[in-house]
Amino acid sequence: MDKTGKILIVDDESMVTKTLSMLLGLEGFSNVITFNNPKEALKYLEEYEVDLIISDFIMPEMNGIDFLEIAKKYQNKVSMILLTGYADKENAIKAINAIGIFKYIEKPWDNKQLIINVKNALVQTKLKKELDKKITELEIANKKLEEYSKNLEEIVEKRTQELSDANSKLNAIITSCADGIVTFDLNSKIMDLNNAAINLFGQDKKEIISKNFFDLIVNEKFLKANLNNKENIFLRNYYLINYRKDIKIPVEISIAPVFNQKNNFYVAVIRDVTYQKENERLRDDFIATLTHDLRTPLLATISGLDFVLDKSLGEITDKQFGLFSAMKKSSEDMLGLVNTLLEVYRYEAGKTYLCKTKFDILKLVEECKSELLPLAKKAKMKIEIEQNSNELFVNADKNELRRVLINLAGNAIKHSQNGTKVIINLEKQEKDLKVDVIDDGIGLEKKDCEKLFSRFSQGTNQKRSSSTGLGLYLSRQIVEAHDGKIYVESELNKGSKFTFELKNSINDCKVIL
Repeated sequence: MDKTGKILIVDDESMVTKTLSMLLGLEGFSNVITFNNPKEALKYLEEYEVDLIISDFIMPEMNGIDFLEIAKKYQNKVSMILLTGYADKENAIKAINAIGIFKYIEKPWDNKQLIINVKNALVQTKLKKELDKKITELEIANKKLEEYSKNLEEIVEKRTQELSDANSKLNAIITSCADGIVTFDLNSKIMDLNNAAINLFGQDKKEIISKNFFDLIVNEKFLKANLNNKENIFLRNYYLINYRKDIKIPVEISIAPVFNQKNNFYVAVIRDVTYQKENERLRDDFIATLTHDLRTPLLATISGLDFVLDKSLGEITDKQFGLFSAMKKSSEDMLGLVNTLLEVYRYEAGKTYLCKTKFDILKLVEECKSELLPLAKKAKMKIEIEQNSNELFVNADKNELRRVLINLAGNAIKHSQNGTKVIINLEKQEKDLKVDVIDDGIGLEKKDCEKLFSRFSQGTNQKRSSSTGLGLYLSRQIVEAHDGKIYVESELNKGSKFTFELKNSINDCKVIL
């Protein structure tokens, strides 16, 4: 991505121009010009060429649409982005149709989306200029064609050679590309592939042709039906099977449809991410080692504060007691975070082994309820337990399920209004166990539900939380380690229902270590 394009920012608030300039600078865009007066910006545009204009909509001397309309007359190839408030959305859409604005962005903007739009806008400007250059070149070529009409055969031969050279260059690029490139038909049968893909698969080309592409990659969560959307697809956490070396290679795959009147097929670009995965492993190992080493001094601090608080080291004043109690609480919270980080690492690294026993899940839920009662009473809430069976003995890791239940019910209490209730419903479905934790809380939007169980997710973009975002992620790891699944159904301002299911877990007396 070329980041040398010149970007002009116009906003009557200097804080906005400084913020945008700093953000773009951090992303590597070094050629940024800012103005707080649109008229001064127009004077600049009369003399100097730019690649992108970012303008505010509401400005005292001239609104953004009028400004961009005049700027368009000076430089008709430049891409334009309009910053608007929600109330200006309709006018922004009209401006797009009227003067061809590339994008309007509502305030407050998302930094990542803003950078993506800036990059795309610069690409559009570059393409416009290249197209204009090509059109000029085409006009010159047409004149030459008229001049050399008597030598048509020679000119055709020359043009044919140019096309052949271009095709040869394209083939050379595809052949020598470091990423694997594979084309496959609508039935997922491989049509062709480059040398990099052949090396990744570890087979001769003739052995790979006509094989099903999705039989050569590993990830059970992807459905081939997703291709029917005719949209670009990006796949992470996949493994490609190399039969020659008998190994699985971690890869990222971009799939793009090519549908036209003559051909219908897909192009897949495969990137080997072994090095990146190794770096992630080293990073996680470092975090695990660091958090593990933090436990000893934290435990020592908590023990020392216990000696002070129980007056084993002598009398203390009320103020000292309050201060030391707060210090102990902070240390215990930090220890809890350290322990959670360690548990997350162990699950991700496959170093946690479940200790499954047969136990009564109803008693476990009652124990969790008792543990959460002080938190519920403080919020004037009730915790109710419902079940469709008097006995529910399951084969699972009791301590790990306790962690899941405490996390789900605790979150339900924290995110519900005072005076409401939380329901824990246990349902026996033949040999399967289904547990619902239902609340009347603030709820979630659909787009937030999709990322809720990701690492460090805080559930919503609408507000920041003091949560680490690891509780639900760890709960998902625990449930999936039991070969189960966890999900959420929620609607904004109408509460949430968190559900986890454990398959074939009921009436199994076998103990698995």
